[in-house]
Amino acid sequence: MNSKIRWGVLGWARIAHQNVIPAIQRSRNGVLHAVASRSESKLAECQAALNPPRLHRSYEDLVRDPEVDAIYNPLPNALHKEWTVKAAEHGKHVLCEKPAALNATETREMIAACRANGVVFMEAFMYRYSARTQKVIEILRSGALGEIKFIHSQFRFLLNRPGDVRREAGLGGGSLYDVGCYPLNFTGLVIDTITGSAPGTGPSPESIHAQSVDVNGVDEQFSALLRYPGGVTAALHCGFNAHARILSEIIGTKGALEIPVTFLGNAGHLTLISGDQRTEIAVPESDRYRLQAEDFADAILLKRPPLLTTTETLRNMELLDRLYATARG
Repeated sequence: MNSKIRWGVLGWARIAHQNVIPAIQRSRNGVLHAVASRSESKLAECQAALNPPRLHRSYEDLVRDPEVDAIYNPLPNALHKEWTVKAAEHGKHVLCEKPAALNATETREMIAACRANGVVFMEAFMYRYSARTQKVIEILRSGALGEIKFIHSQFRFLLNRPGDVRREAGLGGGSLYDVGCYPLNFTGLVIDTITGSAPGTGPSPESIHAQSVDVNGVDEQFSALLRYPGGVTAALHCGFNAHARILSEIIGTKGALEIPVTFLGNAGHLTLISGDQRTEIAVPESDRYRLQAEDFADAILLKRPPLLTTTETLRNMELLDRLYATARG
């Protein structure tokens, strides 16, 4: 193994060329080696923009490339399992875009394939690497909020690009898959932190109520209420049919914490509320995509688990299954 991980990227998705590939190029322990696309126009665009050492005209060629150590998989959700398993079978480590798959069964198969082939697997929740998220954890552990009673989190935006795959039911479209998985993961992080549980092992909801607004088999909007043991409730909202709103709040017996733009990496602030007092807590800008790429590469090079565990990934997917089953009855 080289001192730097050689990355291959499956497809020329927007998140790949706008966020993850530039982050890999900024990273201290990774280099972009190859990109694959089935589209000649996208390959030409990639070559003009990046001129990577290697371009592949099929995903199969990329996962077979002996000079690729790790794969970034930003393909449509319905293709995550197939190409993660194939990559693992060819000895490639896999950083897979969220949601990990279409359901928990697929996720278990992906995790099993990676374990059987001795490669690292991680779901790409980049917000976990931000200073904002780390500050939330610090405040929760400090006890400043008292006993937590309520969590609210939402992630929504207006999707107005024609033909976007996130509106394709057959490709795993839907707002819960696309952005609702973030508030769900965030809620799990809060529950793990306040219960002192290892990542992904905190209590599951005792009950779930959920409703969705579906168009052509895809949820354009989704809301859920989760009740956890001990009387903690969480309200989650997502959608891509209205104005952007990204925010969370955590409310306890001693205070409340407001977390604007919860899942972004820009500089800003949290607001800690206790009685009539409001305290602004500054958070610096975070290069969260680079930190994610570096942590994943270090997990490979140092033979240790990455920040986001497969236990968390599987829990999130099991809850996504429950949410969809509840909403669609």
